[in-house]
Amino acid sequence: MSSKATAKRAAIGAAAVSSSAAAGAAGAALGAAAYFARRVLTPDRRKPDDCEVLSTATDSVVLAANAETVVPGRYGLWLDGSRGHIRIGEILDRDEATVRRRIEAQDFGIMRPGPARWNGYYYCSPPEISLGLATRHVEIVTDLGPMPAWLIPGMGDGSRWAILVHGRGARREETIRAIPPVLAARHTVLVPSYRNDEGAPPGPDGRYNLGLSEWRDIESAIAYAVAEGARDVTLVGWSMGGAIVLQVLAQSALASAVTRVVLDGPVVDWTDVLAHHARAHGVPSPVGDLSRTIMGKKWSRRLVGVHDTVDVAQTNWVARAAELHHPILLIHSIDDEFVPAGPSLALAEARPDLVTVVHWELARHCKEWNTDPARWEYAVSDFLKA
Repeated sequence: MSSKATAKRAAIGAAAVSSSAAAGAAGAALGAAAYFARRVLTPDRRKPDDCEVLSTATDSVVLAANAETVVPGRYGLWLDGSRGHIRIGEILDRDEATVRRRIEAQDFGIMRPGPARWNGYYYCSPPEISLGLATRHVEIVTDLGPMPAWLIPGMGDGSRWAILVHGRGARREETIRAIPPVLAARHTVLVPSYRNDEGAPPGPDGRYNLGLSEWRDIESAIAYAVAEGARDVTLVGWSMGGAIVLQVLAQSALASAVTRVVLDGPVVDWTDVLAHHARAHGVPSPVGDLSRTIMGKKWSRRLVGVHDTVDVAQTNWVARAAELHHPILLIHSIDDEFVPAGPSLALAEARPDLVTVVHWELARHCKEWNTDPARWEYAVSDFLKA
């Protein structure tokens, strides 16, 4: 064989190897992107312990210091594998390794040292237990089946309702903190569940759709309220609940029944949130970008595990700001570690005619109430009374 033929064969072989390597790299990137997308969209039922009780006394508890336990405010603490729960308040003293906090209430169970789980909701039980309020446990008819909900009658004539929408992976208990100021504004309160919640029917694929399908369940909640006499509906959403509320405003035929909106730590742009989490978990930017792309493509639905495409671009409310028409009270801490406040502030800048921002510092994700309950409750009740 001539040297020229040998060189040609070597070049072809090298090209084949290079092509195979490139294909392998592309396949690996696609697999990693699909894994990240599934993690984002899959409900996580497991709630692991995330802090440690070092010692207890009658009126205080000593915790290992971490990013959550050292923030001032009022919080809950699940103990003993969720068999116990206490509510804790002010920091009494701390050093680099520990923090001692006042115990405000012991709801149930036994206090003892050991692993525990932080509860940003503060409350741990339905409203009739947490707040002593008369509460009806009702079901809301949706296209997926009945969804459980709490109904707390208001003191008004029954025409003003507030529907409270919890966030991704959260429980309805997340919303209990808001019930007193909403009742004070003479609203009836409805706290619905939505698809993929525990105790509620799953979606067609058992995945979160980042608000792009969940809004239908909140539309059903509005229909329930209207059938019960509501003529003035306020929507209140936390985190992904905020994203759901924004989709209701844009897509629901019942959006005209909504008069105002309260958003706490809302997802205003999922692209920004997912990019933030990709960085936090060391996911390379190209893989993170690809994960968001394949969520929205029909050809990759099976790869991602979704029934319908999840077009993340449709969740960018800074870009879609002109489509909004409802007055919005927006509460978002600049210290939010889970949903960065940047898009919320950008939305407020884009629509100063509609969006009123209550600036917060210090609080972590959806814990503005925890750090200053009086301020949070005044802002909400004042907005609702307007």
